[in-house]
Amino acid sequence: MSTTLLTSPESHDSSLDTSIQQTINAMIDDFIGSLPDPKQLTDTERRGIIARYAAVLEGNFIYWMTATYLAVRSEEARPILLDNLHEEVRDAHPAMMRRFAIAAHAFPTDSDSLAVHEDLTRVRLFLGRLSGVQSVLTMAFFEGLIQRFMPYLAELAAAQGSQEMEYTDVHGVCDIAHTAGLFRALEEEMAINPLGAEEDLYEGVNLLRALLQNIVYNRISTIPG
Repeated sequence: MSTTLLTSPESHDSSLDTSIQQTINAMIDDFIGSLPDPKQLTDTERRGIIARYAAVLEGNFIYWMTATYLAVRSEEARPILLDNLHEEVRDAHPAMMRRFAIAAHAFPTDSDSLAVHEDLTRVRLFLGRLSGVQSVLTMAFFEGLIQRFMPYLAELAAAQGSQEMEYTDVHGVCDIAHTAGLFRALEEEMAINPLGAEEDLYEGVNLLRALLQNIVYNRISTIPG
């Protein structure tokens, strides 16, 4: 999907922000609506989803948000991203994620990591380009999706016999505010650092969506030797 943005800060249109949020919400609705019923999954399938999710999130979310912080030019956007990073580090969210995976008997193996390797690499390389608008929108999509994904992840873990739900409880709440903040940051960044007409606004979103689909459906690519 490609969206052409206006190229001058003076011509920024708030209706465009609404259209972008509607598109992102529709993508999230489609993803959540397509999730397989946990009751129809085997123990191995449930474990795999949790393990691949942990393999991606534990070691990458702070990196992704830091890359986004480095990418933005808006002084108003930076505190929003810093608040998110501060919370991640202060409350040791990667440790929460690890406890969650261990309690669900889903600590990632090398096979779990390799299953998401190529899609994860694409997301890392994309964020490494430090495109402010694209990066902020990618993270807004992610925070919005994860907030809605948490009940599903908790249901998978409970079916695995886990009672360790701090990670899903915390992110089911805090990511609502994070998503709203990131859309505010997007508006600020678009106003001073608009995307070129030839660039795809949703490029990072689509790469991240492919990674998340791989987490759920285990589309294993051939890993280069």
